[in-house]
Amino acid sequence: MHLKDKILFTASYSGGKDSTLAIYKAICMGLEPQSLIMTYNEDRNKTWFHGITEQMIHRLSESLQIPIKLIRTAGTEYERNFEDALKEEKRKGAEICVFGDIDIADHLKWNKERCGASGLNPLLPLWKKSRIQVVYDFIDSGFITYITVVDTEKMNGKYIGKQLTRKLIAQLQAEGVDVCGENGEYHTFVCDGPIFSRPVPLDVEKQSFDGRYARIEIV
Repeated sequence: MHLKDKILFTASYSGGKDSTLAIYKAICMGLEPQSLIMTYNEDRNKTWFHGITEQMIHRLSESLQIPIKLIRTAGTEYERNFEDALKEEKRKGAEICVFGDIDIADHLKWNKERCGASGLNPLLPLWKKSRIQVVYDFIDSGFITYITVVDTEKMNGKYIGKQLTRKLIAQLQAEGVDVCGENGEYHTFVCDGPIFSRPVPLDVEKQSFDGRYARIEIV
């Protein structure tokens, strides 16, 4: 394939299982990753939602061998800053932005609006697949991920720090927990798999609890 024939993409990346699987699917489709975009909470000095520090982001980028662009925002300018980042990636040659959303209509609407404002085409490789199919596909593809945030009002805190496996998914199903954590039950951190050049170390013993959320410190 000639360089000019390559279709470049950027991706909305959280470090979690769904966005990682979506990126993998895009690469398997023959698309070329130009960059990954992570939203970074300036007030907390960590990424939004998954709580990944800048030091760990550098390790991820090195292992994935893909540049990671941080969108630094305190929240009030979140959408505008996201669109500005997409516009910059378009100027550099990206045609597509990949998202890891599965079936929540409001997320699809948000993605389309951000891409529409920046001139990129949205691609959602996981869209409308069953949630159990998505999580099994992720595990069976060879990715290694750990549960790093648990909302203890929605699922048992005993799962913090556990590796996501088919056996664990069966336990979540038996307890009536959404297997993908789409309702905020849990978040994950992917530290190895087919798009990683080497594992990214994670100390699952660095845990904290604030009265509702159990967390692994991803540093």
